[in-house]
Parts: sequence; structure tokens; C-alpha cells
Amino acid sequence: MSSLVLGFREMDRESLELVGGKAFHLGELARVDGLRIPEGFCVTTEAFEREIGRDAEFLSMVERLSELKVTDTGRIRDLSAEIRAFIEGTELGADIREAIAARLSEWGENAGFAVRSSATAEDLPDASFAGQHDTWLNVKGTEAVTEHVKKCWASLFTERAVLYRMKNGFDHRKVRLAVIIQRMIYPEASGILFTADPTTGNRNVLVIDAGFGIGEALVSGLVTADQYKVRDGNIIGKTVADKKKGVFSVKDGGTEVKELDPKMSGKQTLSDEQILELERIGRRIEAHFRKPQDIEWCLASGEIHILQSRPITTLFPVPEAPDDSHRVYLSFGHQQMMTDPIKPLGMSILKWMSARVPTVEAGGRLFMDISHDLASPVSRKLLISAMGNNDPLLQNAILEVLRREEFARSFPRGKPVMSFGKGRFSWRIFSEAYRIYRKNDISIVRELIAAGEESNEQLRRQIEGVSGEELFRLIEKDCRQLERVIIRPGSYAAILTGVFAGRWLSRKLEKWLGEPGTADVLSQSVPYNVTSEMGLALLDVADAIRPYPDVIDYLERASNDTFFEDLSRLPGGPEAADAIRAFLDKYGARCTGEIDITRPRWQEQPATLATVILSNIRNFAPGASRAKWEQGLSEAQNKEREILKRLESLPGGKRKAEKARKWISVLRNFTGYREYPKFAMVKRLFLYKQALLKEADRLVEEGLIAEREDIFYLYMEELKEAVLSRNLDPDLIRRRKEEYRLYEKLQPPRLLTSEGECISGEIRDDRIPEGAIPGIPVSSGIIEGRARVVLRVEDADIAEGDILVTPFTDPSWTPVFVSIKGLVTEVGGLMTHGSVIAREYGIPAVVGVENATRRIKDGQRIRLNGTAGYIELL
Repeated sequence: MSSLVLGFREMDRESLELVGGKAFHLGELARVDGLRIPEGFCVTTEAFEREIGRDAEFLSMVERLSELKVTDTGRIRDLSAEIRAFIEGTELGADIREAIAARLSEWGENAGFAVRSSATAEDLPDASFAGQHDTWLNVKGTEAVTEHVKKCWASLFTERAVLYRMKNGFDHRKVRLAVIIQRMIYPEASGILFTADPTTGNRNVLVIDAGFGIGEALVSGLVTADQYKVRDGNIIGKTVADKKKGVFSVKDGGTEVKELDPKMSGKQTLSDEQILELERIGRRIEAHFRKPQDIEWCLASGEIHILQSRPITTLFPVPEAPDDSHRVYLSFGHQQMMTDPIKPLGMSILKWMSARVPTVEAGGRLFMDISHDLASPVSRKLLISAMGNNDPLLQNAILEVLRREEFARSFPRGKPVMSFGKGRFSWRIFSEAYRIYRKNDISIVRELIAAGEESNEQLRRQIEGVSGEELFRLIEKDCRQLERVIIRPGSYAAILTGVFAGRWLSRKLEKWLGEPGTADVLSQSVPYNVTSEMGLALLDVADAIRPYPDVIDYLERASNDTFFEDLSRLPGGPEAADAIRAFLDKYGARCTGEIDITRPRWQEQPATLATVILSNIRNFAPGASRAKWEQGLSEAQNKEREILKRLESLPGGKRKAEKARKWISVLRNFTGYREYPKFAMVKRLFLYKQALLKEADRLVEEGLIAEREDIFYLYMEELKEAVLSRNLDPDLIRRRKEEYRLYEKLQPPRLLTSEGECISGEIRDDRIPEGAIPGIPVSSGIIEGRARVVLRVEDADIAEGDILVTPFTDPSWTPVFVSIKGLVTEVGGLMTHGSVIAREYGIPAVVGVENATRRIKDGQRIRLNGTAGYIELL
């Protein structure tokens, strides 16, 4: 058998590198009984390698291409064109031409062929490369087919294919191209079949796009296709498009666009019987590959032919359910303002911490199984109410699921999360909150913080003296009781007291005075908000560094590895180091995505703070920390006096003013404490991490892992086993790193069903103007300014007056808040960290804005309405 050409049935499971992803899948399809696959063969990557891949001139050009960045668009365009011209000008060897001619001769001189690319990095589980390489249809004659083989090879270096590889991390030097030559089918109709709904992710809904003629008309966007949706043998949706054109074969070769007969344009492309036959074929192919498929098909002489099948790479993974009941999963990351994937070690810690809550893992994210809550009338009301107060988008998503009565009827019965009993959700919390309200003494907050700090100090002393099995036992025990230690009933009651105060004031003052968002102003500069104090503390660090130009210059290029060592050699460096170390001693356990123990902390990467420190120096005068605090306090006090005066002039005004005065006092005493429990928890996580990294150092010394951070890709039980047995599968960490890179590309949903459907929820509000981008209003006020789209806090080069637009903010973003005048996030709710800090700093904010970082352009001028909840592009 020649290694230069292979027939589909000659391929086996070891052929992927030889034939590429697309041809490999055709070889697999040829093994499925009952499928009609157009006959054909593959010119292998060995042919490419022999004719092109070993040529010194070609290798030199590809090496130069590999040195370019995505932003080097002009050089990419020119060099790609040069490589394509070189490939198309190559004279093929006689053995390859003869091998192709021998295969073509089986079908006669007049046969037409489809010539398609099949790259070794194509149709893979994490990157389909769909549409990146070229296809030619109805190619006739041996000479023409041979020339189009070279054209296919050259399409490996179109600009779009080069950029796609760069963005997905594929090495140009390692990708090779095979070419599929397949007997042409001349169809009456053709299209695409998805065995899972690509829009919603629902694995039980199959979607078919269909049009007349060759499928090229659909792929190129020339016509709008009919669309049919099928579920379990029933057609549940049917849209018949007005199809005015189609692509058809030309007798002498090639294709042409033709106008359709007006009688055909509005006709259903497929009969209902053909639609259901396609569903059966699609499910058979999906079962063979064991994952949802994107399938190209055509209909010729009443028979369905399958042209190719590839995995759908954009679907969010479905968690494994313990039974056949319908399940609903709520994103833990959306509640914690961190939607990035979490590494296995971090996932283990979170699962231990949330052991009371049923959780599942999918796509590198943690989800809470709320199916039992939705099955219970009482818990369902509690859950919907809680989400409505915190995250209306999530509330709307839950209500959308509940409207599907058949789906909702099959929820399993069990112990719900939102139930009252012992622990966090107990009636005692409400009685304790009422006691705190009556007493209204800020010393309660001081005592709670002191208890939390003492608990962390006890753990620090305890964890320093243990290692090995004893360390793992200590961390697991501490994680499982963390809620009791950090969020005791008294602690949670104090938080609820502040929340109730804000809601009472918002509701009553809007009713009595017609003024929404008043509580936001009253929340400015409250005491004991550890997160907002952190932002102001970094202004003080900027003041300490401001007098030293050499230090300022160094911060522009600071290195984490030698940060303090470098500072020590500069004029003013020791003073700057002292200020930064003092900040890190208190706040160094924080970082972006801090709920994941594996994320690098500020203490570990102090240079991360450089951009924010430089922004503070540039944007503020000395003493800005105190000035900002006093300004916020003054605005809150002035607002309180204004409100009380206006209330006193109303009927029953004295009583109303007295109630408002009490609630304002309660708000200012307790709303700041809402940020402390997470701060204490994050400090605790850092203690775990430091202890575990000592174990990692020993594994590095013994050669079990290459670097200490490799332990982040192990679950806790796996790490424990490695530490105790001094044995570890060397390939496990590599596989986990590859999985993590795949998870990074996924966008997690707020709500996920066991059918794979991703539900985001919609915002419905009559106050939102036409054309405006809706969101959830969380901090009142209207502001216009320049949008700064920032994806990572270390890149936050903010000028005073900018409006920050970002996927999410957690407490690590707070230092940036002192410079901005408005906030827009894709994730969040009324009581998430960014919302709380925005209100305290007096920053108008809108959160829960779908795809904000793509819909709003960096530098664009926008108007943000934090009272009504929308953004206008100006």
C-alpha cells in the first residue's frame, strides 16, 4: 500500500498524522454501517512532506512566519502570500502524480471531484479549523486535480489559517496538510446537521440547515437556509426561508450561482420524512464518535450522502448526572465574580469548603446542583427571592427553566440547599439579625473581625508545624469547618443586617421621596470595609513612592522574581519597599480570581501592583487617600441631613425621619463588614497554599514534578498520594495542562441543565432606551466618559475619569476603583464585591452586561446609567 495515497477504508485509528483530521473522520464514517459516503482517497501528509515540508527555502519562510505576532498583520500577509506562491509553483514528483492518476482512473475521465484540505490540526476536539482551509468542487481531469492538490497545500498558509493557528497556539512548523479527493455528488439539496443545538447547547435537540443545490451556498452565506429542529423523533421547530439562489455544478467543471425558480424559493427543502431520516443518521454518527457532531450532508436522487463529520468544539461540557432525572446547575463562579477555569487543586479546596452543598464540575468550573431546591415549593421560593435580590439575570434564567413544565416535573426529590435548619440557613440568623439591629453597636463588627483574625493566627501557628499526611488531614478538616469558623451565625447575621438596611432605605426613600438609589450615597466611606480600605491604602503606597523617580522608572519594567532585590539598589528603594511590604503584610493574600488557591497572590508577584501604583501617582495628588475618604463621608453626611429634612416636611414626617435615621445608622455600621469574611477566607487559603508548596518543593527535589506549581494540576487526593508514596504518573500533569488550556476557551453559563442547555437570562426593563445595552443597576448615578476595556487587573492603565469595562471584578480590582468614574461588568449582582465597593466609592455601576467587553470598544465614549441600568454608545 502506498503511503502517498490512502483510500478511506484503508485508514485505521493510527492514521491521523498521515491523513489529517477531516480525512480521518471520513475513514471512521466509512466503518459505520448504512451510511453513504462518496468514494475517494487521500493524498497523505507524507506526500506534502516529501514535496514541500523538507525544502530548505520553505522551512526558512515558515521559520520567519513563526517569529511573528498576531499584531504583525502586514508582514503576515506578505509572507503568507510568498509561501503560497512557492507551494503552487512546485513541480510534483512523478511518483505522486502517478499515484493520484491511478486512483482517478477508477472513475473515468468525465468524473468530477471535490478537492478538500485535511490538516493534522483540523477537526480536533478543541479546534475544528472549520473554513480555514480551501475546498474546490467539481474539479475534472487528472491535471486539474493535481494542480488543485497544490492549491490545497497552499491554503495552509492563507492569512485566516495562519492567524487561526496563532490564536489557538498551533505551531506553523508542525502542521502538515493532507488532501481529500472525493467523487463529486450532484445534489438537489444539501446542508449541515448539528447533533446538539449549537446556540443553546441542548444535547437532545438536533438542528438541520438545508438549501437547494450544493452546500457551498449555505457555507458562504449566499442564501438563508431552512432550519429544522428535531427532538426524540419529533420535529419541534421549522423555519422555511425564502431561498432565491443556489450553487450548482457546471458540465465542464466548477460551479456557478443560479437563480431559483420562484416556485422553489419558498418551498420546504426537505420533506418531514427526510428530516427525520437525517435525525436518525445524525444520532448514529454521534453514537459512533461518542460526542456531538457537525455533519455536512447532501441529498441526491432521494438518497442522503454524508460528506464529512467533525466534533462541535464550542459546546460547554455537561456534568455527569447520577440518574436520569433532569438537573439544573448554578454557576459558582458567577456568584463569586470569577468565571475563569479553576485548576484541580483549587477545585478540591472549593469542594471541601462547600461540602454541605451538592456540587459538580464541568469545563473546569464548579456548579451547584439546585435541582432539589427547584423541586421543593418552599426552597424554590427562597432561591428565586435570593437571586432576585442579588442577580436578576440568574433569577430570570431560573424562571425560564421553571416555565418548561415537562422538564420541571422530572426534578429529583432530595435535601435542598435553601432550607432552614442548623448552620448558615437557620431561623436563628433572623433573630440574631434583629438583635443586632436593635443594639446597633459597631463594636459588634470589631469583635467579629478580631475573632476572625485570631482564628487565622491560630491556624498559622498550627500549620507551620505539620507536614505529610498530618498536613492534608489538617487542611481538609479546616476546609470543612471553614463556614463555621469564618461565617458563624453572628457573622452572617451582621451581613444580613447591613443588607436589610440598604434594601429598606432604597425601597422607602424611593416611595416617600421619589428618589431611587439614595442608599448608594449613604453607603460611602463606611467603616471596616476591608476591601475599600485596601484601595485607599494603595494610594498611600503611591504617596510613599512619589518622591523617588528611579523607583517610578523601575515600576514600568518591574520583575516579580527580583522585585525587592532590585528596589534595594535604587535611591528611595528601601523606603518604597517598606511601604509595599506593609501593604502586602495586610493584603498580600489577595489576587485576581482569589477563590482559586492556585492563582498567584500579590505576595508572590508584587510587580502585579506596579500598573495600579503608577496610575495612582499619575492621576492623584499627595494625600488623595484621606481626601477621598473625607469626600465620601461628607457626601454621605450631607445626603443624610437632606433626606431627614425632606422627610420631616412630609405627613407623618417625624416618625418617618426617625425610622430613616435608625436605618441609616445601621447601614453605616454594618454594611462594610460584608467584605470581611471573604478577606479572612482568602488569607486562610494562602496559609494552605504556602504549606502545600513546601511539599511541592520536596517533590521537585525528588524529580517527581518539574516545577512546584505542577501540583496545581493535581486533585488533593492525588497530591496526597504522590507525597506519601513518592510516585506519580509523569503524563498526568501534561494532560491536565492541555485540559486547562481547552477550558480557558470556554465561556461558562450562569445556568446549565443536564441536557447541556446554557441559559443566561434576559433583562426586561421598559426604562431602557432603544439601542442601549441593558444590565443590572447596582450603584446609582449617570456618567459619561471613555470606556477602558480591561481583561486583567495588571493591564489596568487607567486615567482618572475612565469607565472600566471588564468581564468581572473581585476584591483584587478595588485599587483600580479609586481612579474610575464608572463600572461595567459582564458578571455580577447587587451584592457582589464590585457592586458593594462601587456604592461605597460613589461610582455609578451596571453589571450583568452580556458580552460587554466585545460590544463596547476600548476608547469609545459611552454614557452609563447606574440608576436605570443601561449603557449608551455615544
